[in-house]
Amino acid sequence: MEQTSEVPIIFTPDNEPYLGRGLLTAFDQPIVCCLENNQEIARTHAVANKSVLQEAACILIPQGVSLALSIRELVRQGYLLGAKVLMRPLVERAVTIMYLHQNPSELAVWERGWLWNERPGLTRMLKALVSQGGSPDVVRQMTAELNSLTHGDPASSYHNLTLSDQGGAGHAVSKNLSRPDICDAICAEAIPWLSVLLGMMHATFPTIDQQESVH
Repeated sequence: MEQTSEVPIIFTPDNEPYLGRGLLTAFDQPIVCCLENNQEIARTHAVANKSVLQEAACILIPQGVSLALSIRELVRQGYLLGAKVLMRPLVERAVTIMYLHQNPSELAVWERGWLWNERPGLTRMLKALVSQGGSPDVVRQMTAELNSLTHGDPASSYHNLTLSDQGGAGHAVSKNLSRPDICDAICAEAIPWLSVLLGMMHATFPTIDQQESVH
């Protein structure tokens, strides 16, 4: 998009370009929730003797939340393509910890380093997770878009398509301030994966109250 002198170099929470959009506000809510819960879990479970699953969670979940924060900041600055590209590593971390939780036999692969020639790919993990009532078509569509953005094939061009001040179409090399639809799509996609990370925090590190109720 052609920039003018009236466009700030750096946006703040008070003047960001997509401020006030419902899905953006909805995206902020699980971010805050994840940060608060992660802090509480880290405080109450600062123990040395963690299980392999807990060790994996201590790596994957904070990384996932950090990626979500990166996506949010890129949206704030109008860098929508970069925000969308970061969706793949966010999804991968959320899916991996959920997959390990539901398939404990795979924890040995994680313990060996989650090597590329041993670990299951994203598509395989997703198919395993949706095998009970899920649609394989959904998995194919999801991974196809994520792969498109990673590799930059022609289909990825949609995600940095923008309109100039003169009404012409082009592909943004910088901030994209004219695509609220892409902003909404990014937020709508990120929200459920943040919810997965939040759920896995409590699945891998039960709260003290839950532990006491079991005993």
